[in-house]
Amino acid sequence: MADTEHYVREDVRGFLDMLEAMGTKGVEEVGAVEGREQMRTLGSVAEAEPRPMAIRRDLTCPGPAGDIPLRFYDPRDTRAAGPCVMFIHGGGFVIGDLEVYDALCTEIAHHLDLPVVSVDYRLAPEHPFPAAPDDCEAAARWIASSPAELDREITGLVITGDSAGGNLTIVTTNQLVNEPAAVPVVVQAPIYPVASDLSRHSSLAMFAEGFLLTGAAMAWFTSQYGGDASDPRHTPMVGDCSDTPPTVVCTAGLDPLRDSGREYAAHLVQLGTETVYLEFPGIIHGFTTLRKAIPSGQKDLEAFLDAVKLMVERHR
Repeated sequence: MADTEHYVREDVRGFLDMLEAMGTKGVEEVGAVEGREQMRTLGSVAEAEPRPMAIRRDLTCPGPAGDIPLRFYDPRDTRAAGPCVMFIHGGGFVIGDLEVYDALCTEIAHHLDLPVVSVDYRLAPEHPFPAAPDDCEAAARWIASSPAELDREITGLVITGDSAGGNLTIVTTNQLVNEPAAVPVVVQAPIYPVASDLSRHSSLAMFAEGFLLTGAAMAWFTSQYGGDASDPRHTPMVGDCSDTPPTVVCTAGLDPLRDSGREYAAHLVQLGTETVYLEFPGIIHGFTTLRKAIPSGQKDLEAFLDAVKLMVERHR
């Protein structure tokens, strides 16, 4: 049962009570294949409806191990030269796909009035580290090149993603700072990211059980993903973040990953990076794809996207 000492919103409490009544097994108990199906099922009942888009089509781009599936969204049929959003989904590097994040990508495209490309990178344990960062970097470089398939002149990248995708947002941005692509990353916007060593954080212990994402699931995701925590492409804060582009970070108040996002935002501020940090109290990890079940999360998502929009306008 969730810890009653923490402020929990009414709609969040209702959702957590429903999950407890359902008695669903954790991903660490059911494994990757069933875990993926569970995430799709939860999304189908808990996520808001997608927004209508002028363009919504599946594409691929070349990757280091074959073609990488992508989904391209745009609220407009045509547009002038401008930035493109690259979205990297969450799910612990093991679960999650284009479908689970479809509605969120339409929300981002609608709210920012920008094209969005969602990346279906390879997942662990079948494809452990560094398959995911390799694919994300390849996709970012492809989008930056204004490929004919997008029929858009791309002037800069806005890289965003949640959880594991927040980690890959930072990792991909850092790679493109170190070895520039055809256009720069103008803004990065990680959503409740894994940025540092979680084991040191009190939020992991505080919210280890009863708040959707559990400590046991996090440990299992970490072991499935593999890799070396001292590698900056695995744990981005161990690397040099001094040239990070303008950044918007958000966290959820009841999230085991909360302190990782806090620490990363504080680190960027100390380095002098233009940074906006938003922490949304009383809400859980994953709220951006649970907006039907947790309606209050819609306003939080809009606040985050408002901050991203302002940052993009300043730097596009």
